[in-house]
Formats: sequence, C-alpha cells, structure tokens
Amino acid sequence: MGVFSKHLRYREAGEEANVNNVARFGKPVRSLFTTSKVFTLHKATEITDEQENVVYRSWTKFPSLHDKTDITDVSGAQVAHVERKLFTLHQRHFVTMADGRKFELSNEFWHIVKDVTNIEGLGWTLRGNIAELNFELYDQAGQIIANISQKFLSLHDKYCVDIYQADLEKTVVTILVTLQHMIRDREALRASSSSSSSSSSN
Repeated sequence: MGVFSKHLRYREAGEEANVNNVARFGKPVRSLFTTSKVFTLHKATEITDEQENVVYRSWTKFPSLHDKTDITDVSGAQVAHVERKLFTLHQRHFVTMADGRKFELSNEFWHIVKDVTNIEGLGWTLRGNIAELNFELYDQAGQIIANISQKFLSLHDKYCVDIYQADLEKTVVTILVTLQHMIRDREALRASSSSSSSSSSN
C-alpha cells in the first residue's frame, strides 16, 4: 500500500475500530462488513456483522440497464429497492425503502478524488475521498451517521461501515450498497474512456 497505508481505514471483522475514526467520532455502536460475489451474472453482496453472521443481502437483476437492486434482511424481508437513472451527467440512483420512504443519491461523474454526494429527500450528505477509500455520512444537522471504508485492491469489493446512529442502520446499509454501485459505474466509465483514448491514438 506504500504511502497510502496510513490513510486507509478499512478493517476486517473482529479487528479494533480504526484509531483515526475513534479519535474523531468515538466508538461505533455497530459495524458491518460486505463481500461481493464477483463470479456471478447477478451482482450479489452479503453484509455481515462482527461475528461474520449474514444480516443483509443485496441482489441485482441481470441484465438490467437501470441496475435494479433489491436489499433484504437475513430472513428475506425487503429492506429497499434501488434503481439507476440513465442518460444523465450525474450519477443518480433512486431508492425506495420498504417502509415507503424515498430518496435519491446524486453525484457528478467528473469528480476525481473528493466527492460530495447529496442524498435528496433525507437532507444527508456523503463526503468521500476515493484516494483514501474512505467516506463519511452526515445527517441534516451535520452529525456523523456512519463511516464507510473500502478495502484496497480487493477482488471481492470489500467494505466496512461503522455506524454511530443505530436506528438508521437499514438506511445506512442501503446507502452503502448504492455507493458500491456508483463506484463500480465510475470505474467502468473510466476504463471505457481509457480504452477509447487508446484506440483513438493507435
């Protein structure tokens, strides 16, 4: 990891909370971890607790231009449905929670390192630093809700989320899954642009 190692905040289940996060936000009330199944037609992700018990799952329909994704708890009960909007300069995803609440995540494709994603309908903000693979979720009052960290060079697209407001867990999990999809879309767009540039120069 070289010079980036001191900045990375991802941790595995069973490890102590990141010292930088504890210094800023205190100890989380709950921590969850994701692992994606990359060798399947459907984008499938399991979200586990500190004891590595599955507590949520997400599953994306294939093929799906709108990246339609359902999130359920371990019993199979619906938590949320997420869809991507096509043909926009912004990355925009629409979320419908099982309790009927609706909100949107909106971001601009051309932000390279530091991002601010607006969560319209909740008044929340997701502040990210892709270089450090770290994202902070704040409520409308500017209070920390969760810290999301991505594992560096992970084949299974692993994330850790430290949650500081326990009653918002299902919404945090939904935002985490949506963030994963937004990052994948961005990486695919970047790869496509690089390929196009290489082809044009040949």
